[in-house]
Order: sequence, then C-alpha cells, then structure tokens
Amino acid sequence: MHTVVDEGGESGSQATPAAATAGAPAWPTWLAPAAVAGVVAVGLVARFVTSSPLWLDEALSANIARLGVGDMLDALRHDGHPPLYYLLLHGWMQVFGESDGAVRALSGVFSVATLPLAWIAGRRLAGVAGGRWALVVFSLSPYSIRYATETRMYSLVMLLVLAGYLLVSDALRAPTRLRLAAIAAVSGLLLLTHYWSIYLLAAVGVLLVVRWRRSLAERPATQRVLGAVAAGGVLFLPWLGGFLYQAGHTGTPWGEPYRPTELVQATLSDMGGGQVSEALLAGALVIALSLLALLTVRSEGTRVTLDLRTAPTARVELILVALTAAIGTVAGYATSATYQSRYAAVFVPLLLLVVAVGITRVPGVAQLVVGAALAGLSLAGIVYTHVFDRTQAGVVADAVAARAEPGDVVVYCPDQLGPAYSRAVRRAAGGDLVELSYPLLSSPVRVDWVDYADRNAAADPAAIAEEVRERADGHAVFVVWMSEYRTFGEQCEELVNALGAGELLVTSDGQSYYEPANLHHVADVSPDGASATRASAGGNAAAAGSAGADGP
Repeated sequence: MHTVVDEGGESGSQATPAAATAGAPAWPTWLAPAAVAGVVAVGLVARFVTSSPLWLDEALSANIARLGVGDMLDALRHDGHPPLYYLLLHGWMQVFGESDGAVRALSGVFSVATLPLAWIAGRRLAGVAGGRWALVVFSLSPYSIRYATETRMYSLVMLLVLAGYLLVSDALRAPTRLRLAAIAAVSGLLLLTHYWSIYLLAAVGVLLVVRWRRSLAERPATQRVLGAVAAGGVLFLPWLGGFLYQAGHTGTPWGEPYRPTELVQATLSDMGGGQVSEALLAGALVIALSLLALLTVRSEGTRVTLDLRTAPTARVELILVALTAAIGTVAGYATSATYQSRYAAVFVPLLLLVVAVGITRVPGVAQLVVGAALAGLSLAGIVYTHVFDRTQAGVVADAVAARAEPGDVVVYCPDQLGPAYSRAVRRAAGGDLVELSYPLLSSPVRVDWVDYADRNAAADPAAIAEEVRERADGHAVFVVWMSEYRTFGEQCEELVNALGAGELLVTSDGQSYYEPANLHHVADVSPDGASATRASAGGNAAAAGSAGADGP
C-alpha cells in the first residue's frame, strides 16, 4: 500500500535511516539488538498473562465456538459477527480446551505472528532503525497486548492487515499471480473476520483508483491489485445471507454512533492502555510522532527539516488510517451503528508503523529519549490493562457460591451479564443452580441480539418477577444486575424490587471493573413472603448504584 499514491512533485530530500541517526553516540554494536530482544521478550510474556475472568464478549465467543459448526453459524446470525474467528477458535478449543487461558491463547498466537511482519514493514519504510523501532512499538503496544489477551478476533484482524499491507506493496511493484491470489485471500479473510474491514478495503480501493488515474505507467499493476482486492469478496459470498440478516435484525442496539472527535479520543486512549493519564500522554505522543513521520524531509545532526507538503514515506499509511475512520464514521451515522476502539484493529497496525517511522526521524540521542518515553508510557498502559479487571464476575461468583444451595435461582439482568457471570458462577458454585437471563428467562450463555431493542421495550419486570418466583419454587433467588444498560432503562431495578427485599451481597464497582454488577439475594420468594417484603426492596436497588456498560 505504501506506493499507492503517486509521489511525483516532491521537493527536499526525504529523511533516511542514516541521516536520522546522525550525531548519535557510538554504542556497542550488540547493544541495540539486545535491547530490542529484551523488549520483545517482555511483549511476548505480556501477550499470554492476564488474571481477569472472561468478560461478556469473550465468554460469548467461547460459548458460540463450542457449538457444532452448523449450530455455530446459526448462533452467529443472532450475534452480529462474521464466522472466521469462531471457526478457528472452535478448532483451537478442540485441541487445547476451554479454560480462560486456553481460549485466550489463540489471540496471543496471532499477536505474536504480527511481530515479524511489523519488523519487515518497518524496515521497508525506514531501514534497520525502522525495523527495530517497529518491533519495539508493536511489542509494547498496550492495544496489541490488550487484544492478545482477549478471546476475540482483533489480534487476527491486525495480523491480516499487516499481511495485506506487505502483499499490496509487493504486488504494486511486481504483480505476480501468487501475490495477487494472496491479496484476494487476505481481503476475503478480513471480511470474514470483522465488518470494519469493509471500510478499510473501501479506503484501499479509493487510493488504488487515485493511483490508477494519476500514473499511466503504473496502471497495469494498479489495476491487477485492485482486481485482487475486489476478488476477495468472492470468499465472503457464502456468508452474505448471514450478513444481510444481521444487518436487518442485529446491529449495535447497545450503543450510539460516534462523532469523529469521539472516535479519535477513544482510539488514542485505548492505544495507550485505557482511561489513565499515561494513556492520554501516550496518545499525544502518537499524534506528535505521526506528524513528524508525515512532515519530515530531512533529519540530521540536531536539526529536523519539515515540509508542509508532506514527505512520501508515511503519507499513504496515514491517509488509509484517516479514510478508513472517516468511512466508518459516516457508515455509523447512516446505519445508527456505534463504534468501539477495538474496531480500530483494522487501521491501528498502520498507525503503529507510522509511529515507528516518526521515532526514526528524531536525530541523535533524542531518538532514544523519545523512544524510551513511548516505551515507558506503553509499559504503564500494559500494567493498567492487566490490573484493571475486565469483569466483576469473580467477586460475584464467590459471593453466590458462599450462600447458594442446590436448586437456587440466579437471574442475570440484563442478559448481557449472563455469558461472563454465569461462566464464573458455574465454576465457583457448581452446576446445581437454575440460571436465567432477563428478559427471556432463557439460558444465560448467549445473547440474542435479533430485534433486541424492541424485545426489551416490551418486557414487563413485574410479570417476569412472578415467573421467577414460580421457577424458584421456594428456593432462594440471586439477581446479578446492573442499571443503565441501553434499551433497558430501569427494568433491572424494577425486577429486584418486584422480587422483594433481600440482602445486597455485592455492590457494583465501576472504578475497578470494566463490566461491574450488583448481587441481590432474596431468601424467601414464596408468594406470601414476596408480598410482605416487596415494598421495602427499593432501598436495596437504589443503594447499589449504577454504571454504564458497553456491548460487544
């Protein structure tokens, strides 16, 4: 992709790796490789270490992937994602099991596989220094590590994006049949992994068309590559029916479209590790280094020469990042779809490459200072992503296990708490409990997103509470609940109040957990007991507090 836009008309000399490091002290030749190896080792370990239980999206992934292939594809029609990652996870679980560590390790493997590709891409853009800094940036990226430790498809997306980036760059120079076939394969696999790949491939198509129009000599190669990208859609055709069904019935009912500034802020924060000050500083440094990579035409001694007409080295990469985000934002408003920073996996690898190039543009010892500053902020973000638990499910599960008796009922309100919290409860309390998700009172292992908002709006908390009492048949009821989930309003509080006064065993802690929840325990849910105590139950729900939550 690097040579998509015609680079004629440049003035000034482009910064070179040799010029970028001119004036630096003569370090021992073994020091840089040893330092990079140490950083890579830290990044490798961090990609397979996390103590938090699976949260909603991860538990959903594992629960869907454990199904047989036919049932899995049907479940995905009700979930809202394409099937490739789930098929791979299904096979992985057959071999390595279903423990938290096992199901997360697949993402770690994908993330590790991106590192050599990052080194190759960085070396092409900025020589040996670019390759080394790309390895450092990718190895210590809190974003990469976060999604390397989640049972989700985002590490696979980043791997495919880097592979496609290198293949397109090669094919534009020499469009061999093998390279073109590989581009088509990667494009199709991206479409089958995450739907934001549509926006990335659209952006690539736009830039290829621009290149075709601007450079007559390069038209044959450009046309072949453009055709290969489009041919990737053939792989998507078997899933087209599922996609159209999802488009009409699922969407993202748990969130609203993002403004462009919200998208930028959320993405930069997640790239730095989350909602901490170090992440904000890391985001600012990403912007500064990206601008430096874009504008620097000469770097030598203690001086950096900038050209507002931009240098060609990182221009196309940044255009792809901006264009993909812009297309995704417009599409989000057009379809009322929300955005989460994890979707940025389709363009974050390109942005990380640009950051690596930006570091090489800093001359002399200052290059090490800037690189060390980014590494330090990244390490802080990595620590935060490992310390900040993704779900309060472990705490709630332990509290349920301490009180529960066989036959007791656990209700998850809303159903989005079901997959993660039921997984933890079953492991802590065993399988002798009756588990139900609100509002359907169905199994909590999955969430049916089909016509989700309409179904929730029609729910009657009082009637559902009565059905819970009947199912409890004299047993105790535990309600794992959280307010302010979109499309539910105050239904979970109303459910708790309708079941009757009880004891608040766990209070939600949104400061310490990404996916918090309250735990309400009602020992007597017989009709007489419920009638006698229902009036005083509101205090329990009000005292529990509330916090927002994100969907998948």
